[in-house]
Amino acid sequence: MPGLSAAIVAGGRSSRMGRDKSFVLLHGKPMIEHVVTCVRALPVESVLLIANRPDDYAYLRLPTHADVYPDKGSLGGIFSAVHHSPSEYTLVVGCDMPYLSDALLRYMASLLNERAGPYDVIVPVHDNHPQGLHAIYRKTCLAPIQADLEADRLKVIGFYSTVKVRYIQPAEYHDLDRDGRSFQNINTPEELERANQGEV
Repeated sequence: MPGLSAAIVAGGRSSRMGRDKSFVLLHGKPMIEHVVTCVRALPVESVLLIANRPDDYAYLRLPTHADVYPDKGSLGGIFSAVHHSPSEYTLVVGCDMPYLSDALLRYMASLLNERAGPYDVIVPVHDNHPQGLHAIYRKTCLAPIQADLEADRLKVIGFYSTVKVRYIQPAEYHDLDRDGRSFQNINTPEELERANQGEV
């Protein structure tokens, strides 16, 4: 399998939560720790964090890097992850996605060997939208992402038309994540309360 690392993007402002989403408690544990536990179990070369306050995350003992282009939203986080990754391919996930599916992530990684590849992006589609913060990116994405960042075009999937993308449709991953729970993020205190009460 080609070289693959995993990166957790934790650089968001968490404006709707009112405090850093990474450290809100979900079932008694900071939300980011749920994500770290999942990606550490994957067959990856390394796990890294993209965060603009690295001292806050030091206890996780992971290589942590600030955004290369500050204040550029999720696309800036993806660029930073791929830029700092030691591997040709990088699985990029958000810090607020605590229900990641190990089976789905491993399936995504297996597509690196698919005969129709190599791909620049491998991304699941949920609710008719590619999940750009739950995707694998190749180093070849750096130049087109950089062009968008420098032009202040910050739509995460805006550069997809310029690269080779492998879309994973819901019917393909249905048995791996039947309800699309992998893509559920927690953005508000109300969503956090429902999650802690066991509601999806």
